[in-house]
Amino acid sequence: MIPEHSSISTEIAATAARLVVEEGLEYGPAKQRALKQLGLTRNSRAALPSNEELEDEVRDYLALFCADTQPAELRALRELAARWMARLAEFRPHLCGAVWRGTATRLNNIHLQLFCDDSKSAEIALINMNVDYEVGAVSGPRGQDVDVLSIAAPCPALQELVTVHLSILDFDDLRGALKLDSRGRSERGDLNALQKLLDEEKQDSP
Repeated sequence: MIPEHSSISTEIAATAARLVVEEGLEYGPAKQRALKQLGLTRNSRAALPSNEELEDEVRDYLALFCADTQPAELRALRELAARWMARLAEFRPHLCGAVWRGTATRLNNIHLQLFCDDSKSAEIALINMNVDYEVGAVSGPRGQDVDVLSIAAPCPALQELVTVHLSILDFDDLRGALKLDSRGRSERGDLNALQKLLDEEKQDSP
């Protein structure tokens, strides 16, 4: 009997969630790897779970297998992100990705979006700070490639280096930065919003 579309999607989501948590993969690559691991063909892509469905599975996996370690690792990453956001405050930094959404472990990178009047100004700031960085590119909010500056930042709490990716966006893109996802949750937040999350975590911790 051929499994229903929904059951295939659920199986893909569960497999992808394990890859996200155990290997630190981003959602897109995790879904594609899950297809291969399950022996599904490209024709099965119609059954790929949404990012929201995958995030639900990631949260379930974390609660089941990482409840004793993930909260502290997430806090360490958020505190590191806050330090860099403060250093780069002039570029209106916003945190996004797993560290913002609360699903990150020590395997995840930190993703910051900088909204600059001049795309080269952030590079100049890093040079003035004597910070080494590598330049890459990702697809931006308008479909065009945008520069990504990647740095290896020491994280004392984790006793290792953490990669911080700085996506360089136009100042005009800031208007749509705080849009909500399909479930009414913010996809990114500024330093004040991040500090609020850190304060809430502190209150909830035993």
